[in-house]
Amino acid sequence: MMHTAVGWHIEMEFMEDERQTRAAALVRLPDGTEVRAEGHANRHHTDSNQPRVGEEIAGARALNELAMQMLTKAHGEIDDASGRISHPIHV
Repeated sequence: MMHTAVGWHIEMEFMEDERQTRAAALVRLPDGTEVRAEGHANRHHTDSNQPRVGEEIAGARALNELAMQMLTKAHGEIDDASGRISHPIHV
């Protein structure tokens, strides 16, 4: 039997101009900590201006960075609780 214990809310914000898109991701965890990450995308001068594509790339990069930080945080907590060194698997 599964029970839902918690929920996470992730916020994404985008800042962009004609050539660059920056994404900022934030997750607030139930213990009160916040984890933040950024991602960037650059449009090549020969590409058409498609802001949505830049947002998807920058957003994916920010979420990837957020995931890596969350893995590092979780493994640090495992290490602290167990007294041993865990080995995060990077995807």
